[in-house]
Amino acid sequence: MLPQVQRVYDQNLRVYGADKVWRQLRREGTTVARCTVERLMRLRGLQGVRRGKSVRTTVPDTKAACPLDRVNRQFKAQRPNQLWVADFT
Repeated sequence: MLPQVQRVYDQNLRVYGADKVWRQLRREGTTVARCTVERLMRLRGLQGVRRGKSVRTTVPDTKAACPLDRVNRQFKAQRPNQLWVADFT
């Protein structure tokens, strides 16, 4: 099945994603599940082309001071309510 997925992907200028590869295989008479095509493409590292710009939601400030690590990466507490850790990214 992997050679057929690779063939369809290559024949279509390496543009098709899993959905279009799956539809092309169905048109050719190959019965296969879409999730199988996705898995095989992921296994081979094949990706379809995406239109538009990628959205970048956060631009980090490299000059800003990093907060101190007050627990020194030791996230275990000896008793309840001794250590509280939060992340609000």
